[in-house]
Amino acid sequence: MGKVLVVVKVLPQEENTDLDLLYDEIKENLPEKVSLKSYKKEDIAFGLKALKLYFEIPDNLEGGTSVIEDFLRKNEKIQEIEIEFISLVK
Repeated sequence: MGKVLVVVKVLPQEENTDLDLLYDEIKENLPEKVSLKSYKKEDIAFGLKALKLYFEIPDNLEGGTSVIEDFLRKNEKIQEIEIEFISLVK
């Protein structure tokens, strides 16, 4: 069974959201078979920052990236998500 790297950009609801706390909250509540490998903060514009999250999922995960998307959309602190990159991990 292989692994898939999924990079997701997350925009918070509020510009003053503590992105480190948001990351911790996401990491503590991950769906089964989804792991969060790392993250970084990215400047967007006018003081707004986004989180770039690096998830790893099995290549045969039922639902694929929709498992991650649905999980993130349930978080009230998140305004928007965008899948930026998907790749098989060797």
